[in-house]
Amino acid sequence: MTGQSFVPQAQHPSAYLHGDSVVELDDTGVLALAHDLRRGNPDDVEFARAAFVWVRDRVGHSFDVGDPRVTLTAGEVLRERVGLCYAKSHLLTAVLRVGGIPTGLCYQRLTHGDGHVLHGLVAVYLDGKWHRQDPRGNKAGIAAEFSLTAEQLAWPVDPALGEVDYPQVFVSPAASVVKALSTTNAQSIHDVCLPTELDDRDSNEPETHRPTHH
Repeated sequence: MTGQSFVPQAQHPSAYLHGDSVVELDDTGVLALAHDLRRGNPDDVEFARAAFVWVRDRVGHSFDVGDPRVTLTAGEVLRERVGLCYAKSHLLTAVLRVGGIPTGLCYQRLTHGDGHVLHGLVAVYLDGKWHRQDPRGNKAGIAAEFSLTAEQLAWPVDPALGEVDYPQVFVSPAASVVKALSTTNAQSIHDVCLPTELDDRDSNEPETHRPTHH
């Protein structure tokens, strides 16, 4: 459980079934994965659980596995099998939306060193409610699990440390996240300046265009 009560601020669930240039619903790999998982799990809850476990366990968290590649879009994350929390959330969101599960993007502000960092996760709409899930990947000290009852996220939030459970359920990725991961001169994930909080650029309909590299 987190240190704050999460009361989602969300649009109608139908708004969370469409894609964009980051949450790619037309990527052939994303489509194939979603359809494969759906065939094996016709029940909505079991499909959502299977997709969560797949992304959590089969896509490495960049820092955990020491991989310098910068990924952003759902298709990139699937092809490279690596990404930060935001990127893994983009893939999970795309897979679940292809499978017909309304899924949005959520954020937390967490303590990081002497400051804070924005952390990305998802919320799925099942059984008439929004439920947050954290696919960032488990390791020593982190044990996030799929749950529709008590949240089992990667980290608890401590408001006394300036940490925040943001209530917004985003249709598209926060603009600050897209900008950070789209930085053209970032040759390594270690060069990316991660956002520390949601700011005025971030709305429920942020810009999701990524520069094209040739």
